[in-house]
Amino acid sequence: MTSSRSADAQHLRDLARLRRVRDRIDREYAQPLDVEALARGVNMSAGHLSRQFRLAYGESPYAYLMTRRIERAMALLRRGDLSVTEVCFAVGCSSLGTFSTRFTELVGVPPSVYRREAARATEGIPACVAKQVTKPIRIREAPAPGPRLA
Repeated sequence: MTSSRSADAQHLRDLARLRRVRDRIDREYAQPLDVEALARGVNMSAGHLSRQFRLAYGESPYAYLMTRRIERAMALLRRGDLSVTEVCFAVGCSSLGTFSTRFTELVGVPPSVYRREAARATEGIPACVAKQVTKPIRIREAPAPGPRLA
């Protein structure tokens, strides 16, 4: 019984650390972040962080980071005053190719096409509504967690 309580307590500590990692990604998405740095920040190994993050949120820390960056990029592209390259660097991506590929995977069109079409499609719509209706849908949604067996 004691080992069960201790395992539950460890699980809760791990979840709190994973939430801190996710919150840091949400806050610092434009900064140069890598799994090793994120793991160091919560005293976990990179491998353990990646495995636990995927179990908890259904995707790797890197995939989550890229999704945050793409969501922000979509908002900047809708404004229409920055080039695709400027948006790429503004959201923390260092490779235009990787940015374009991931953007296309998540959104369904390349960033240049999105920029052109989004300006027309969201014209006259309040920004808060445009953000909701244009939010990317992850290709692999996290499965609903099943019952936790002790």
